[in-house]
Amino acid sequence: MRHMLVEIQTEVPFNFAWENRPSSLPFMDSPFKGLLVLLALQKNFIDEESPVRMKGGKYIVLNVIKVVEVARQRGILIVWNVGPASIGSKNAELVDGLVFREGDYKLVKTRFSAFFVTHLHLVLQGAGINTLVVTSVQTPNCIRQTVFDVVALDYQHVIVLVDVTVAATPDIHLVNVIDMKNIGVVTKTLQEWSLIKA
Repeated sequence: MRHMLVEIQTEVPFNFAWENRPSSLPFMDSPFKGLLVLLALQKNFIDEESPVRMKGGKYIVLNVIKVVEVARQRGILIVWNVGPASIGSKNAELVDGLVFREGDYKLVKTRFSAFFVTHLHLVLQGAGINTLVVTSVQTPNCIRQTVFDVVALDYQHVIVLVDVTVAATPDIHLVNVIDMKNIGVVTKTLQEWSLIKA
């Protein structure tokens, strides 16, 4: 059996990378300063040949792109939540239409939660972030685990965009959304969130 070479960062002293750190950040002067959008959508989640392809993942791509557009327009901090992937594989890249930009954070994680064995919480505390918007794939794994950690860490608000997240089936997605709502998580559609004013 041929083994796949996987890049796993387990002993990195600071694995929360601020891409191209600028001298100032738009979100610092934004009325949405306390808000963060946490997302990632790599090609391996939608590629038909990928062993980790998420059924239905391709249907949220346009909504993920729209979330990024709205966040950038409002000066909201964006964290790209990226899992370990095959070294040199194009599947590790973001889907077409999504790009890292100056001022973004890129978080390389090795478990479902974006907070597990990372410096994410410390960085967000230092930036005055108290509200997180969580999107992408997949609802019962990365989304749910990250959201439960957000609640446990006592952030003021956590919002899951229900039409910008996806699971293997609609039923799995719905059950997990209900579970998250039951612990106080706010669920909104992309349109509802886009209309929120500071």
